[in-house]
This record gives sequence, structure tokens and C-alpha cells, in this order.
Amino acid sequence: MIEESGRRRRTMAEKRQLFMEMRAQNFDVIRLSTYRTACKLRFVQRRCNLHLVDIWNMIEAFRDNGLNTLDHMAEMNVSRLETIISSIYYQLNKRLPSTHQISVDQSISLLLNFMIAAYDSEGHGKLTVFSVKAILATMCGGKILDKLRYIFSQVSDSSGFMVFAKFDQFLREVLKLPTTVFEGPSFGYTEHSARSCFPPQKKIALNMFLDTIMADPPPQCLVWLPLMHRLAHVENVFHPVECSFCRCESMMGFRYRCQQCHNYQLCQNCFWRGHANGPHSNQHQMKEHSSWKQKSLSHMTLPDIACGSPARPLSNMNEALVTHISSGAPTPTKRSQHIMDSRLPDEHAVIADYVARLRTGTRVLDSPSRLDEEHRLIARYAARLAAEAGNSPRPPAELSFNFDANKQQRQLIAELENKNREILQEIQRLRLEHEQASQPTPEKAQQNPTLLAELRLLR
Repeated sequence: MIEESGRRRRTMAEKRQLFMEMRAQNFDVIRLSTYRTACKLRFVQRRCNLHLVDIWNMIEAFRDNGLNTLDHMAEMNVSRLETIISSIYYQLNKRLPSTHQISVDQSISLLLNFMIAAYDSEGHGKLTVFSVKAILATMCGGKILDKLRYIFSQVSDSSGFMVFAKFDQFLREVLKLPTTVFEGPSFGYTEHSARSCFPPQKKIALNMFLDTIMADPPPQCLVWLPLMHRLAHVENVFHPVECSFCRCESMMGFRYRCQQCHNYQLCQNCFWRGHANGPHSNQHQMKEHSSWKQKSLSHMTLPDIACGSPARPLSNMNEALVTHISSGAPTPTKRSQHIMDSRLPDEHAVIADYVARLRTGTRVLDSPSRLDEEHRLIARYAARLAAEAGNSPRPPAELSFNFDANKQQRQLIAELENKNREILQEIQRLRLEHEQASQPTPEKAQQNPTLLAELRLLR
């Protein structure tokens, strides 16, 4: 009996441990509920080591434990839930190097007690399969688009359209997360949550689902979800600039720049706490920077939080070039400009020579190094296009205000992709012509004994 009471006290202490540690972080001083909620859930994610588990690892764990064969409303007891969580962390330790192993028992205890507090607060000892999938898929690591695609697969029908009743059930489950970290008044579930996200009469396919959740701004009830991912991306970002309030000589995380006060910048701690001095006011519009580069990929206007749009897929040919352009690399000097200009005729000559050999040669297409040569030519051509794009004159207004940078980059990407396709189509056409022209016929074989002997040797 004494042992039973001691075990019960240890269980209660473990349940309180995570929330006591979260309170010690003093997140409640953050004045904006969106940031407050995202910071709390990010803390839970890191403390439970869920940030180390990718969404694909989580899907694999669901499949290995047979959750894919169960109905969403099927119930499981705490013992089976503990088995699922244990398999997730044991598999994680197998993937981690020996120097970065986690404490499996502690991680299991923290996550299990957090899930029970979120989904079984009344102590029934039962959780639904859908609840388990919703919380683990939302709180694990990985790319947000991959997580949203998986979530859509759970709330859609066989035709590929979202079922509003299932999405409503998803919101009912996932919005228990803010409630568990004491942010229910801001992001608790209501009957209007689903209708505020999508128009009820319209069919919602995957692309519209992703565009809506990742919109600027996203649906109000889920605004904390993209922000939690952005917090993860900027935790180690360094800004070599002084905060205008606390005078810290450098910043980590987000940086906020006032759009009205000249060169007034705040670190994330000062902005989150509403600090202001001098002529600056908390009512001024602020721009959120996630890197030291002057280009900002996300903006914020009080009290709305903006979210980045889904990244556009790039071809391999253009990826390095776009990385160079979007990284804000310095423009070339006159000397480097002269070198680039002198190389352009060489690139044209090399490509022209290669195309001529494709048309007339008999061995080019059969060479083992043909693909490598094609790749080198495409890389050279991409470098030439990069030089041309970097040297094109820009109007003064664009140099001062780079608001259309993303649009120009998309246009440049489209042009590069079109030119890439044209080159590959030309190479493919020449290859087919060469193969057709080199097909042996009985007449050719009789007229050309050398060709006949070579064909025999090849056989």
C-alpha cells in the first residue's frame, strides 16, 4: 500500500513536471497571444524531443503499430498509447549517433503525460486513434507542407476532396493543444472554427487546402501553427545589429524593424514584451525579418501575423542560380564583369561545337561521358544566364525599394526553365535523328563492308 501511494505521488509529479518547466520560461510576459502560444508549444516539442522525429518517421510509426487499419473513432487505452510512443523514441535513438542519444524513458513520460492532460483530462484512460494522429502529426518535426499533406489525407475522401465534418473534428482535436498550454481563450475550439477557414459550399482540394493554411494571414484559429515552424527556423539566426531598446549589440531569432521610425529595430524579446522608447510606439507597423539579409520573406502588421507561402519547386539547373540571386550576393566589379563578358563567346562556341558534333558525329551519342558533357554544358549555360541576369541594369526605384524582388525571381526562374527545356529538347531531337540515321539496312550493309564488319564485332 505504501508502494502504491509512492508510485501515485511520482506519477502526479511527472504530470506536473513539464508544465512547471514551461512556467519557469516566463512565456506569459509575451503580450501577443500568437507568439505566446507558438513559444509554449515549441517548448513542449523540444522538451519531449519531438522536434527530432520527422513527419515521415511518425507516419511509419503509425503504420508499424497498426493505426492505419483502425477507424478514426476507435479508442485505445493508455497502455497501448505508451507502446506507440515507446516505439517512436526507440527508433529515434537508432537513427541518432551515439553521442546524441536521448533519454527514452524521460521522453516517454513527458509526452505521455502531456497527451493525457490534453486529451484525457477527465481520466477515462481512453484516447481515440484520430486524437493520437492529430497531436503527434502536429507536434512532430519536419516540413510544415509535408505535415499538412498528411493531415489532408486524414480529412479527405477517396475523391481527393476535404470532408468538412472530418476537418471540423481535426480542429476540435488540434485546438486542444493551445488549451492545454493555457491559451484556450485565444485559440480554443468553437463551432465556427471550420467555417472561418473555408467556405462550406465549395469543394476543397489539396492545393486550396495548402494555400489557405499557408496564406498571409492564415486562418485565425491556426495562426500559431506556421509561426511555430518559423520559430524553429530562426532559433539560431544571428543579426549583427543593436537593439534600439535594450541596446544589446546583437540579436538571435527574429528581428523587427519599424516602418515609420528611421533605423529603429527591436530584438524579439523586446518586441514580444511591447517595449518601446523615444518616438516609437507599439502601434507602429513593424516588419519581421528572419535573417540578416535586408530582404524579408515574411511581414507582420499588428496584430496580424503573416506566414510564408509554399516554396515553388525548382529544377536542378536553376537551383544554384536562384540561391545565388536570393542570397543577396554583391554585384560584380568592373574587372569581374569584363571576365564574364569575355567568357560569353566561349560558352556559345562550346555549345555550338557540341551541337555540330551531335549532327555529324557517329560516336558522340554512344560515348559513356555524353551525359557528363551535357551536364557540364547546362551548368555553363546556367552560369552565363546568371551573368547576364546580374548585369542587366536596374532602375533606381528598384534599387531603393525591392518590393518586387520575389516576382522578378519567379520570372527569371520561368525563363531559365524554358531555356533548359529547349536545350534538352534540342539534344533529344538530335539524338533521335542520329539514331534513325545510323540504323543499318541491308542495302547499306551490302554497300559498306566496313559497317557490316563493325556491326558483327559489336554483336
